Amino acid sequence: MSMADKLIFNATHGKEDPERASLPFVAANVAAAAGQQTIVFCTIEAVWLGTKGGTEGIAAKGLDPLSKIYSDFVSKGGKVWLCGACTKPRGITEGQLAEGTTIVGAAKLVEEIALGAKATNLA
Repeated sequence: MSMADKLIFNATHGKEDPERASLPFVAANVAAAAGQQTIVFCTIEAVWLGTKGGTEGIAAKGLDPLSKIYSDFVSKGGKVWLCGACTKPRGITEGQLAEGTTIVGAAKLVEEIALGAKATNLA
């Protein structure tokens, strides 16, 4: 699989906006199910989604609960990256992370895009 087959979806919202929090994971699930290497890169308030229990109680009207969407995505091999510059001021540490989640620096994101990954922002 080439880097051109890698998709990165940016998530910026958390529990304050369930629909915007859910949509990047809905799209990422579709991509992962289609065999794409898929990453959801969480920034700003979305970094809380990558913590243990961080998706609990978040459900947008007409969509599955985000906890189910998130776990389905990870079970399909999807990866969730949390922005290191966003986790640090919020006090989020490696020990708090949900399964399939990693804290990464901006350099890692830039590297993936430079190698051909396609990035999108649905919100």
